[in-house]
Amino acid sequence: MTSLDLPYFPLKRGRVHEVCGPGSFGFLAVLLTRVHGPALWVRESHRREYINPLGLGEFTDPSQLLVVNVKHQTDSLACAEEALQEHAVALVVTDISKPLSLTAGRRLQLAAKAGNTTGLCLIPEGMGSNAAETRWRCDPIFQAQDSTHFHWRLIKNKSGTNGSWHVRWNRASRRVDMVSPVRE
Repeated sequence: MTSLDLPYFPLKRGRVHEVCGPGSFGFLAVLLTRVHGPALWVRESHRREYINPLGLGEFTDPSQLLVVNVKHQTDSLACAEEALQEHAVALVVTDISKPLSLTAGRRLQLAAKAGNTTGLCLIPEGMGSNAAETRWRCDPIFQAQDSTHFHWRLIKNKSGTNGSWHVRWNRASRRVDMVSPVRE
């Protein structure tokens, strides 16, 4: 096991990235340990999944996570765009429920660049935007004795190559460690 700085992680500032898969909340939780400053999570109020900031206490100070509930994805994108360009937060997380048009994705990228803010869209499978800087697929690896193993795959990368890593959250160092793939 080795302590890890993955290529392309933490995510590049001034850009919007995407993550999908059942381990995407875990990916976000680890990302929150690498963000210096408050984060804003924009979500549609009708969605079933809901984050309790107190549940992220192992990863970040819950008071540093602001959650905004909006009615529709249009409102979500407008809120995210404004937050990305304003320099007020270090990370803007946006739950995406419908495919993004290239125009919407590009607007988010321009806002992130203007504010030098990192954006992360939590997307359903197959709904990625061509404008995204990177897209990650994250799957938990279930083990009876340890629930902190993940398989992270970089499946889209505008700045380089894709990759695949088996990682485990290390509570003591508050980092991810690269581990050998789990054998069945």
